[in-house]
Amino acid sequence: MPLLMLKDLPRYECLLEAARSFPDLDPSACEAFLNLLRAGDEAYRQSESFFSEHNISPGRFTVLMLLSGTLGREPLPQTPAELAEKAGVTRATITGLVDTLERDGLVRREHDSDDRRMMLVHLTQKGHAALREILPGHFKRMAALMAPLSEHERKTLVRLLDKVAGQASAMGPGARSQSQAAAV
Repeated sequence: MPLLMLKDLPRYECLLEAARSFPDLDPSACEAFLNLLRAGDEAYRQSESFFSEHNISPGRFTVLMLLSGTLGREPLPQTPAELAEKAGVTRATITGLVDTLERDGLVRREHDSDDRRMMLVHLTQKGHAALREILPGHFKRMAALMAPLSEHERKTLVRLLDKVAGQASAMGPGARSQSQAAAV
């Protein structure tokens, strides 16, 4: 699902002109933000297209990866609440994803042996096999997307994206700009 609905981004000159009417508009910040959204949308479209070829959604893939544990290690069962927390989605969303994965035989639900009220989600052999089939192509697609960047540029990109993600996290949901907060 795209975050940016613009096919073409506004030119920097247009942003400068808009800043005359909107003093809070920082043209370089706006340009960087719009390019970040566009790059994210394009990367997401590539992933979504790849997963579609394998009859799986990005959400279902995420659940399988969370259940698979660290690559090369034994998969660890998890509660739906743990999966929802790690995926950053609601428990209802995880329930729907697990329902379809279970229907397809990729995961199974089991009561926790220590606490029968708790349900654990396990990756099945079929789920493990599906990941082994999907991951090589997925890794190849990621590498192809990042191919235009040198190793140094990739590390710089990661560092910069971490800064943006940290700022977004610090702002929290519904955060106001400084000028909005001062006006209240």
